[in-house]
Amino acid sequence: MSALTVEPPTAQGQEWDDVVRIWEETDAPEGCKVEIIEGIVTVSPTPANNHNDVADTVQRRLYTVIPEHWGIYQTLAVAIPSRLGMFIPDLVVAPRSALRESGNDIPAAAAELVVEITSKSNANHDRIEKLHGYATAGVPLYLLLDSWHSGRPTATLYGEPKNAMYRVLDTVKYGEEIHLPAPFDLTIDTCAFPVS
Repeated sequence: MSALTVEPPTAQGQEWDDVVRIWEETDAPEGCKVEIIEGIVTVSPTPANNHNDVADTVQRRLYTVIPEHWGIYQTLAVAIPSRLGMFIPDLVVAPRSALRESGNDIPAAAAELVVEITSKSNANHDRIEKLHGYATAGVPLYLLLDSWHSGRPTATLYGEPKNAMYRVLDTVKYGEEIHLPAPFDLTIDTCAFPVS
């Protein structure tokens, strides 16, 4: 199944509040992910089992190193109004206090780490639009787990956001280890990640 894109009626010049309202009112099948990517409401199908297995593996490893006042969330929307974006990362690590505001999202800048696991239908969103969106918001670390990378599955860690761009901190092929720096100081072995 591929991603379904729903454009707002007047995407050109559409105000953030109007796009968010359309996002909130989108009636998608249960389990689908509804995001705003570059001002366009996008509906993606439920992730494959391999995708969920990778998310669980990473989440379990992260729980061993994060402080008690942080959480790891799989369905938390992060807002990036300057890029007309409302992303739902596969994993987002953020202080629990960021969730105390009412609503359906947190500012992306509140996240300490976002993890995206590519799916065949929307890999380019994770590689391009979300990469720039997270950097624009100043998310300190972005881990892209890309089993659909041409040539070989890879894990890429981005960090040090500046001027809406990230620096590549490390890239490894699946089967190797990737290290997340402080405040995580965590090494993740990608050998258990299934190749799509």
